[in-house]
Amino acid sequence: MTAEMTRAGDVALVGRPNVGKSTLLNQLIGEKLSIVTPRAQTTREAVTGILTTETAQLIFVDTPGLLDPSYTLQRAMLETALEVIRDADLALLLLDATRPEELPSGEALAALKGKGDALYVVINKLDAARAESVDELRDWSARELGRTPMEISAATGEGTPAILEILTAALPHSPFYYPADDLAVQPVRFFVAEMIRETIFEEYEEEIPYATIAAIDEYREGTDPVFIRATVYVERESQKGILVGKGGAGIKRLGERSREKIEAFVGAHVYLDLHVKSLPNWRKKVATLQYLGFPVPAGMRSEIGRGPGGNRTGRKRRQRMRGDQTDNSPATESPSRDA
Repeated sequence: MTAEMTRAGDVALVGRPNVGKSTLLNQLIGEKLSIVTPRAQTTREAVTGILTTETAQLIFVDTPGLLDPSYTLQRAMLETALEVIRDADLALLLLDATRPEELPSGEALAALKGKGDALYVVINKLDAARAESVDELRDWSARELGRTPMEISAATGEGTPAILEILTAALPHSPFYYPADDLAVQPVRFFVAEMIRETIFEEYEEEIPYATIAAIDEYREGTDPVFIRATVYVERESQKGILVGKGGAGIKRLGERSREKIEAFVGAHVYLDLHVKSLPNWRKKVATLQYLGFPVPAGMRSEIGRGPGGNRTGRKRRQRMRGDQTDNSPATESPSRDA
């Protein structure tokens, strides 16, 4: 099939925190790639899901929420979202019909307006919305963006086939960028770390989930069970104590629940060797964020650390990524034994 007969390109999924971007990505791809919790700011990095049909390849990029940053990590998250918007062939803005007052503004709104006809708007959560709120968002989209929004429920799938049809027709003519059976760009260990972090969001309250990040230190696929050694970093020693729990009960529960998800994801038995370490104020330190792989604004970059991470997508970033698909095997984790 020639390039004139196929279409392919990036579609940025963007919106304010907790608007349903991750839920929509999972619904469109038919697999759980992006973690979903009821809490805002769960997504920190761009997560890519690939949907390939006979004639089109849609490369969806789930982005961090378009927020007003108050510390360095949030600024890095916003930079990630803005870069994806700029690079993507198409941008799909999600608006939350249950929170019509939460709308993109400032840099984010300017970036969206800059997409012109490549911007599409959907009003999400129709299943839980009031009619007045939907009308309010329709008016805002027409007034601010000059776009008539589609209406969907990402949770139930209502309206999503129409989105796929419209986006597919808008993609540029192009050969496929990835093999037809690929579902994601990131290696499996990325998703394993995200499953651990999702479990922390589910198990702990208040600040703990936001102060943690999971890193995969070792992943041995050729063993039975698959061996994974992972570290959960926190900002303070007191948070480490909360995660570990009395007599290690907390870390044991976290490991067991994480392992169940990972085993289902990779389809194999897993041994998860889970540790907790303190990395003081990691969310506010540029050098530490670089070391952990987060992209940071150019003006804030430090010479220390390994530099911005590799979870990039989009036309420019895809050129750097192709051929660098190492470690695509499942990274799994099993009973946590240590803190």
